[in-house]
Amino acid sequence: MATTGVTQPVRRSSTGVLLESVLKWREISILLVAVLLIAYFEAENRDFLLTSASLENLSQFIAPAAIISFGEIMLMIGGEIDLSAGMIFAFAPFVMHFAVVAGMPAPVGLLLALLASGLIGVVNGVVTLFLRVPSFVTTLGTMFLLNGLTLTLSAGTPVDVPGSPGFQAFFGHWGYSEICWAIVIGLMMHVLLRNTRWGLHTVASGGNPHGAAETGINVRRLKIGNFILSAVLSGFVGILEGCRISSVDPQAGGSQIMFLAVASGVIGGTSLAGGSGTIIGGLIGATVLGVLNDGFTLIGINAFTFNIILGAAILIAMVFNIHMTRLSRLGGAR
Repeated sequence: MATTGVTQPVRRSSTGVLLESVLKWREISILLVAVLLIAYFEAENRDFLLTSASLENLSQFIAPAAIISFGEIMLMIGGEIDLSAGMIFAFAPFVMHFAVVAGMPAPVGLLLALLASGLIGVVNGVVTLFLRVPSFVTTLGTMFLLNGLTLTLSAGTPVDVPGSPGFQAFFGHWGYSEICWAIVIGLMMHVLLRNTRWGLHTVASGGNPHGAAETGINVRRLKIGNFILSAVLSGFVGILEGCRISSVDPQAGGSQIMFLAVASGVIGGTSLAGGSGTIIGGLIGATVLGVLNDGFTLIGINAFTFNIILGAAILIAMVFNIHMTRLSRLGGAR
């Protein structure tokens, strides 16, 4: 019997189509986890989301970790990390404070603080890329250096946040200011990562640095830019938090906020090995951590349990990400 030579289209099962959709949108799994956690804690305690105070507390936990995670995600996608983010968080508000004490308007002090944060990012990037020091080591050194510098400049004493009430309300004192900033910055960063050459080159440089360099991508400049971006976002969050509580504490931030940000990115689907990650996933990851933290508090579970769950979540997320990446590659090879 003669054949026509026409290849018949392969029909895929509904399960295969569903799996392909999940592979394309990794955030769907962590979003489902977030929804289930919210439903569970709401069933256990009706005050979890139904009161304004609870929503405000939840948003104030989510926003700082989410915004810092956006910068960390860009770095992790490129195969780097910034351990100094928590100390930049503490350092930047003091730069703004001293600038205003010197007679500058609060907006100018804010810009100088962000500029100082960006310069720290430049140092991290240059040492890492040109002196070939692993970013883990570079930013670990910067972390301790900034901590000592901040404590020395402040004499270990908190100070008031400068600026008018309107300025402070816009930059954090209003209860929902931080989450609004997190959503706006998250959308901007999502567009940057998914729809610009900068974002596409970041993914390429993380997945295959040598191949990216051979295609003409300036990997060094790209990664230094992401170090700057991460540092500026960390400094900005420090200012937002200072405005929220109307005080700048030299002991604020530290490794805790940095690890929460990294955990948010990892739980949201970013690979520490580089080459993949999403900004929206980082926002959802921060939401999951916030829901766990607030939910445990409201139902009376020991706060130490949060760290146990956090560690387990990171391990599970990493295993899940690795296997989902393998499945995605197998699917693309067919």
